[in-house]
Amino acid sequence: MIGSNKKTTMPLADKLVSSFLAFELDIDIQSPVHSIRTDAIKKFEKLGFPHRKLEAWKYTSLNKLLKEDYTLFSKKKNVLDFKNVKDFFLDNTESYKLIFVDGFFDSFLSQTSHEKVDVCIMSAALSKAKYTSIIKKYFNKSIEKGDSLSQLNTAFSKEGAYIHVPKNIILEKPIEIIHFATGNESALMLQPRNLIVLEEGAQAEIIESHQSLTDNPIFTNSVSEIFVSKNAHLDYYKIQNDRLSSSLIDNTYISQERDSNSKIHTFSFGGKLTRNNLNYYQKGSYINSTMKGITIIDDKQLVDHHTLVDHANPNCESHQDYKGIYSGSSTGVFNGKIVVDKIAQKTNAFQKNNNILLNDKSTINSKPQLEIFADDVKCSHGCTIGQLDQDALFYLRARGIPKKEAEALLTYAFANNVLESVNIPALKSKIKKIIANKLGVEIGFDL
Repeated sequence: MIGSNKKTTMPLADKLVSSFLAFELDIDIQSPVHSIRTDAIKKFEKLGFPHRKLEAWKYTSLNKLLKEDYTLFSKKKNVLDFKNVKDFFLDNTESYKLIFVDGFFDSFLSQTSHEKVDVCIMSAALSKAKYTSIIKKYFNKSIEKGDSLSQLNTAFSKEGAYIHVPKNIILEKPIEIIHFATGNESALMLQPRNLIVLEEGAQAEIIESHQSLTDNPIFTNSVSEIFVSKNAHLDYYKIQNDRLSSSLIDNTYISQERDSNSKIHTFSFGGKLTRNNLNYYQKGSYINSTMKGITIIDDKQLVDHHTLVDHANPNCESHQDYKGIYSGSSTGVFNGKIVVDKIAQKTNAFQKNNNILLNDKSTINSKPQLEIFADDVKCSHGCTIGQLDQDALFYLRARGIPKKEAEALLTYAFANNVLESVNIPALKSKIKKIIANKLGVEIGFDL
């Protein structure tokens, strides 16, 4: 309207599509993934952002999130002082570190490696010839073609973690991947892309987190492609404890080969909206896939877990155990899908989702799913929704434990079997502290 002072902003989807050409020209159109990016932005333009009319997004709306006028690329590279962010790192633990600040790699806070293993960044892998063979073999090979947010990330994929562990190499130190947002922009959208490849017999432990240092809106759309080869072993930990001004869409795709073992732990405590899409593809026999999670949220937070395990070969196992504790006006979603192909005989698939609602304003929507086309399998799923055991609470209070601490002890006991499977002592201690803080008590849970 001519003469109007009303500020208008371009819809985010249109803004992203119009910004893509400038993005490609600014990096390298000779990149081995140039055609992949171009194809991905076309697919995103066709699909658009997901909405609640889609069955997979029935309980999670992105409408408020998409109304922000996000800066797509931070204009300034900020430098962080370690003493100001040290609490976000593992205490007293040697580790490789891949640290990103507002989408830029921070070499001062990071500790990379090219000795025996490659622990470095995606921009290097996408631009250097020595990585081309790995990029061509693995990059974008497991992405769900109909997932618009994965396509969006692919279109703008530039920075993130690149980890390649060669045959029979066992990493003696864990890898920490941390994405910081500083608030240089009034609202910022980040799109980190991780590629992780464990060759035959390799072993690694990886910890990933996204942490905002500002109350400005941050929208992170992350994609990780993980390939676990024959006899390889991966422990992956996702720590989600961000500010309430931040939202995270996390798409993780894991492809496993024969005799491999992959464990993913997801700890969801913070953030305004968190959506975890965790997809497992078993491409051989005698594979073990484990997914465990603890969610503790309150206020108006929303955490949505969507898991898929595709059993396509015989003699494989998968185990899912997700615990949720909800208070305030928080909302939880769990949608776990297990698919067993007709040739995947002797499959053992277990899925469990247990939830506690601490008041009558919190909500959980749980939908376990089994699609079984084989007849010689052991598959089970279960879901419980309830409140804290009042008899147990009375027992603790009768022995002089205040109500708040008693409730915290019962809540911790409810989630403890998931926490006990964490293999890194410093990480386990860190999560215990986060849980105590989330429950508002000062007890160590060293039971």
